[in-house]
Amino acid sequence: MLLSLLSAFALSQAYRTITAIIATGLIQDFGISSQSLGAFAGLFGLSFGVAQLMMGIGMDLYGLRRTVLLAFPLATLGAALSALAPSYGWLMLAQLLIGVGCSPVFLASTVFISRHFPSERFAFFSGMGMGVGGLGLLFTGTPLAWVVQHFSWRTGFALLAGLSLLSWLLIFWRVHEPALPQHAQQPRETWLQALGRFAALFKLPHTLGILMLGMCCYASFLSLRGLWLGPLLIDRYQFSLVESGNVALVVSLVSLFTPALFGRLDPGPIRRRQWLNHFSLLMALLFLLLAFLHHAAANIALILLMGLVSGYGILQYADVRSSYPPELTGRALSLYTMAMFLGVALMQWLTGLVAAWAEGRGIEPYQAVMVSIACMLAAASTAFRWLPSSPLLAHSKT
Repeated sequence: MLLSLLSAFALSQAYRTITAIIATGLIQDFGISSQSLGAFAGLFGLSFGVAQLMMGIGMDLYGLRRTVLLAFPLATLGAALSALAPSYGWLMLAQLLIGVGCSPVFLASTVFISRHFPSERFAFFSGMGMGVGGLGLLFTGTPLAWVVQHFSWRTGFALLAGLSLLSWLLIFWRVHEPALPQHAQQPRETWLQALGRFAALFKLPHTLGILMLGMCCYASFLSLRGLWLGPLLIDRYQFSLVESGNVALVVSLVSLFTPALFGRLDPGPIRRRQWLNHFSLLMALLFLLLAFLHHAAANIALILLMGLVSGYGILQYADVRSSYPPELTGRALSLYTMAMFLGVALMQWLTGLVAAWAEGRGIEPYQAVMVSIACMLAAASTAFRWLPSSPLLAHSKT
C-alpha cells in the first residue's frame, strides 16, 4: 500500500522538476522571460502548498485513500492540458491543476508511515519513501531530455499524464488503509474545528523556526534541480539538452538514496537540530561556490555534492514529529509540508525575478540566482538555531 501511494509521489517529483528540462522549449515556443519561467515553475509549489491545508484536513476527516483518489485525477488532467496548451496562460492553468492534484500524495505517504509503522523507525521509513519517490526525478533526467530532444516537451507531459492515470488505478486497486487502533481513533471533527486546531499550531513558539527552515531546506535544492540546472549547464557551458539531462539523472540517482541514509543515521532529537543547522549552512556554502566557480567539471561536482547533502532535509520531518504531541502530529506534518512547498514556490518565483534583474544589468543570471538562494538558506538556518525549540525534545526518544 505504501509503495502504491509512493508511485503518485514519484510522479509528483517528476512534475515539480520537469521545468529544468523543458525550459528551453518553453522559451522557444512561447517567448517567455526568466521571470515568467520562474513563475511557471513556482506555480506548482504554490498550488501544492496552499492545497496542503485542505488535504490535511480531508485526510483526517475522510481518510488517505479517498482524499488521494479524489485529488490526483487533477494532475492527470493538468498534464494532458499541458501537452495541448496553445499559450502560456493555458500552461499556467495546467500547472495549477497539477499542483493541486499532487498535493496530497507525499503527505498521505508520510501520515501513513506515522500511523502504521513503528515510531522509532519513522525517520528511516520516511527517508526510504523519499528515496522511492525520487524515482520520478530519474524520469526528468536523461529519459525526458531524450524525449524532448527527439519529439517535444508536449510529448513529455503526455507520457506523464498516462503514468498518472496508471498510478491512480494502482492506488484504487491496492490501497485500503488499515483501521487505526481503538485508542488512536478520534471523534470526527467539523471543518471549523479542524481549522481551529491548525491555527493553534501557530501559538506554539517553536513552530516559527520549524516553518522558516522548512520553507528553505527543500526549496533550495529543488530550485536548482527542478528549475536552474538545465539552463545553467546549457548557457554557461553549451551542454546539449541530453547532456544536461545526464547530469540531472546522476544527481537524481544520488539524491535517491541519501534521505534513507540520513534517516538511518538520525542522531536523536537534540543533536538532530544541530545537524539541521550544520548541513543547511553547508548547503548555503555550496551554492556560493556554484555562483562564483566557473568551471564545468567543478560545477558538476558541486551539484552532485548538493544531491548527496540534500538528504538531510528528511531529518526535519523527524524533528516535526518529535516537536508536537501525538494528537497534533498529523496537523503539524501537514503544516510543515505546506510551508515546504510554499517555500519552493516563493524561492523559484524570487529567483526568476533575480535572474531577470541580473540580465537587465549585465550580470550573469545564474550567479545572482545562486547567491540569492545561499542567502535565503543561511538566514533560515540562523533563525532555526536561535528561535525556541519544542520542550518535548528534551524527553523525546524519536
